Amino acid sequence: MAGHSKWAQIKHKKAHTDAKRGKLFTKIVKELTIAARLGGGDADGNARLRTAMEKAKEVNMPAENIKRAVMKGTGELPGTMYEEIMYEGYGPGGAAVLIETLTDNKVRTVSEIRFILSKNGGNLGESGCVGWMFEKRGYILVERPSTDEDTLMTIALDAGAEDIKNDPKEAGFEIITAPEHLDAVKKTIEKNRIPIAAAEVTMLPKSYVTLEGSAADQMLRLVDALEDNDDVQNVYSNFDLPDQD
Repeated sequence: MAGHSKWAQIKHKKAHTDAKRGKLFTKIVKELTIAARLGGGDADGNARLRTAMEKAKEVNMPAENIKRAVMKGTGELPGTMYEEIMYEGYGPGGAAVLIETLTDNKVRTVSEIRFILSKNGGNLGESGCVGWMFEKRGYILVERPSTDEDTLMTIALDAGAEDIKNDPKEAGFEIITAPEHLDAVKKTIEKNRIPIAAAEVTMLPKSYVTLEGSAADQMLRLVDALEDNDDVQNVYSNFDLPDQD
C-alpha cells in the first residue's frame, strides 16, 4: 500500500463491507430513502438517488427492496424519518475523522460514536474542529489496464474534471471533480467504454498524518468499528500509511 489514498480506502472498505453484506443493505436502504426524500423518486433527475441505486445493484439488492426504499422516501409508503448528521473528532496519532451518519435517534447515535472513538484511541470533537481539513469533491477511480493516462486525461478534463492523479505505485487513476460535475464526467468516461471501478462524492483531506505501528493498527480498528455501526454511512480520515513492500 503506497500511502492511504482513496484507492487504498476503497479496497479496505470493500473488504470490510463484503464480509457484512446485511449491514451494507441497511445503509444503502437509508441512503435510497433520504435521497428520494430530498430530491424526488426520479433517478434521471436525482444524481444522488441514481448513485445509491447503482450501489444497491452492485451488491445485488433485490429490485423490490430498492423500490420500497424509494417509495418510503417520497412518502408513497410509510417509513422512518432519517436525519443527516456529520460528527467530527480525532483518532490515534491525532488523525482527523469525519463521520457521516443517517439516524432516527441522535442521542443514541452520538453516544455510540463517542464510545467507539474512546474505546479505540480517539475522541469526539466539536462541530468544525476538523471539517476544515477536508474538501468535498467528486472522485472517480479507473483501473490502470483499462486505458492510458493521456487518453483518460483528454476525456476527463474535456468533460469538466479538475485533476487526474497517477501514482505509479497504485493500480489505478484517480480523477477529481467538483461535486456537481461528478455525474457528467462519469457518464462521459463510460460513453468512451472505459470501465469505472468507483465513483462517489467524498471528503478528501487537504493534508495527511502518517501513522505507523500500533497507532496505524488502532486507526484501522477504529474505522472498522465505526463502519460497523448501522447509523454510520461513511468515515473519512486524513491518516496515511507508509509504503509497504
